[in-house]
Amino acid sequence: MKFIISYLVLLITCNLNLFAQKSFMNAMKNGKVIYEKTCLTCHQANGGGVPRMNPPLVNAAFVNGDKNKLIQWVILGSTEKVPIDGKYYSNNMPAQATLKDQDIAEVLTFIRNSFENKASQVTASEVKSVRMTTRK
Repeated sequence: MKFIISYLVLLITCNLNLFAQKSFMNAMKNGKVIYEKTCLTCHQANGGGVPRMNPPLVNAAFVNGDKNKLIQWVILGSTEKVPIDGKYYSNNMPAQATLKDQDIAEVLTFIRNSFENKASQVTASEVKSVRMTTRK
């Protein structure tokens, strides 16, 4: 009996891991499509940005850092000259509030795990929570 319970626990754990991997892979696939439609013009195909205009996303502290701040930045945009990794960029970041919570989660998951970045996945519930506290 103990063996059967151990086997079932192992089976459930494996299935949960497979589900999480599939969820992550779907977010990466969908996030890439959203990035290409919404972000590529300013941040470029390689995430390198445009010097003094649009910040690079490559191995960037702000990308790998606080998810909530990054989510807020996408929702609200920015018209301030904010230092990013010690440099200032002149282009405004347009608000992307019209994107659905799931779209923002997927594109940020893609960015946070591409361009030499390695950070945790962003979920739609995290985006929803930030959106509710950052109404324009």
